[in-house]
Amino acid sequence: MKILFTKILDEKEVSVVLEAEFHSSFLEVIKIAFIKIPSFPLENKSLIFTSVNGVEAFFKNGFKPHENFTGRNFNKIYCVGKKTKMRLRKYGFGVFKMKKNAKELSEFIIEHCSKEKFIHFCGNLALDILQKKLPLQNIGYKKVVVYETELTYPKVEEEYDAVAFFSPSGVRSFVENNNLDFKQIYAIGETTGEEVRKHTSQNIFIGKDNDLKALLKLIKKEGSLQIPM
Repeated sequence: MKILFTKILDEKEVSVVLEAEFHSSFLEVIKIAFIKIPSFPLENKSLIFTSVNGVEAFFKNGFKPHENFTGRNFNKIYCVGKKTKMRLRKYGFGVFKMKKNAKELSEFIIEHCSKEKFIHFCGNLALDILQKKLPLQNIGYKKVVVYETELTYPKVEEEYDAVAFFSPSGVRSFVENNNLDFKQIYAIGETTGEEVRKHTSQNIFIGKDNDLKALLKLIKKEGSLQIPM
């Protein structure tokens, strides 16, 4: 089976799971540019990161969370996705709560953290779920754009049996110049899957954990059924 991943991935990591019966190709459909912003105080604010790029841009701008839990100025960190959590750990910071997507995170915050004030470090095309839901519950929320996402609108000439998407913006970039006439379509999570549904009535296979490893296992399971014995 020939599958197109709409993101540059570690080929070894992919091949370990999919093995030789899959032929994988990789295409970057978006470009990321970090934005330099003026510094400002973070004291007494809870921080939200919904992507790895948001984490990287945060630290490139010289910000640093306060983790002195004995005082009153520390920052609780919330995030979306395992990779975002792992990237925060790489910089030496733990996460108070991780959820699979922004919808689940907003629901958790509304139910358990309504007294906190939040700063969301994100990209210019970030979904506005948090921005819409939290202020409606009188929860302090500030969105800070620290990177820009550019859609590259590539044209794919080669034919593939399957395609895998990793973000709503990636879906929009791809469908501008390509149709979704594939035997199988995969999405890393429900939010990305919802964007795919806007462009096709075909069944979409969606990863349960918004995580690459889970997505690869799903591709291995479902894609193997399409391979002639």
